[in-house]
Amino acid sequence: MSFTLDVSAGEITLALDEAIAIALRDNRDMRLKESDVQKAKAKIFESRTGFLPTVSATAVWSKTSDYYPDKDISQVSAQATVKQTIYKSGKIINTLQQSRYGFEVSRAILDGARLDTVFSVTKAFYTYCLAREYAALNKKILENTEEHLAMVVARYRDGQASESDVLAIRESRASVMEAVAASASQVEAARALLCNLLALDKDIAITPRGDFDAGPKEVAYEEAFLEAMSRRPEIRQYVAQEKSSQKAVEIARADGRPTIYASWDYYNKSHVVGASGITRNWNEHNVLGVTVSWPIFDGWATKAKVEQALIDVKAAGIAKEKTVADIALELKNAYLDFKDAIAKINSVRAHVATYKDTEQVVREKYKEGSASSLEVSDASLGYDIAVFNQRQAFYDYTVAKALFDTVTGGYA
Repeated sequence: MSFTLDVSAGEITLALDEAIAIALRDNRDMRLKESDVQKAKAKIFESRTGFLPTVSATAVWSKTSDYYPDKDISQVSAQATVKQTIYKSGKIINTLQQSRYGFEVSRAILDGARLDTVFSVTKAFYTYCLAREYAALNKKILENTEEHLAMVVARYRDGQASESDVLAIRESRASVMEAVAASASQVEAARALLCNLLALDKDIAITPRGDFDAGPKEVAYEEAFLEAMSRRPEIRQYVAQEKSSQKAVEIARADGRPTIYASWDYYNKSHVVGASGITRNWNEHNVLGVTVSWPIFDGWATKAKVEQALIDVKAAGIAKEKTVADIALELKNAYLDFKDAIAKINSVRAHVATYKDTEQVVREKYKEGSASSLEVSDASLGYDIAVFNQRQAFYDYTVAKALFDTVTGGYA
């Protein structure tokens, strides 16, 4: 999925799937991880070159002055060498296999970054949506508080309210104004975070399009655990890392074993004396040989390298075990948060129904003349607050569901 953004107006409208697609394409962390994958792929190509011969050529021109009487001698020589490794105690093939495992590690890390990015964007997107709704609610609360203040001031002028009543409502208004300012800052902070995740300009205004997930769905923990063990990229990462460490042991051991290579060298050389011309014909010859090299003693350097590689193998195994335990704990916490979010949705629905009924009753009384407009405003505000609490419950459920999907490897 590809999107082209028009930010010329300084404002864009985004749905969640569009925001995720943009982040997966443009997020800086994602681009860095993709670079690591490309680098690991190039490393495989580099490892394959060990099977191919090396070819080198050298050409030299030299001039000797003031050595021979009345002569300056120039010399031209050329050399070409072809060298092919025949046997290197398994170092080349193990290096290639290690590079392939390194590529698997980098791809698993990229998949993990994709999971984290999708969750981060999802949470930031819905946090921004909720912050905007909270800011709008605080403005309604401020308007209602202003109505109460006007009523209390009017009653105070008529002698029906004390100065303390006026001071109390003014204090409430100040608190509400503080909440309005704080909620506006929360909106700006959420917008800035979303822009950063999407690699957008920090001043771009974003209008979110979409709604929270309001459909609770039960899940089975045991099935989710099995799914996480099979799909989480961290498992694949440390399995590949362990295999890579095992290959590193063989690579280290190869340093103490024989190496055999064949070579062919071609030489051509001539001598020239200034104005006298050629004094000797070109000297052309070639050498074909096979070399066997076996390190007898290297001060136990190879032994130390092998021991280090074996420690890395053990460390990779421990890291894999730790990852499995961490995923199990992470999944358990996400599962409990998910269940709590579902329970909260079921609870707030009853509150919304109660406040909606109260608002309808007050409006009917207002039509009959037995309730004031301020009472209608209070009832309407109470219903708005109940609806916002429900929206917040939907937000908690949506984020909990996104986290649960993430820890089970749902986006990998």
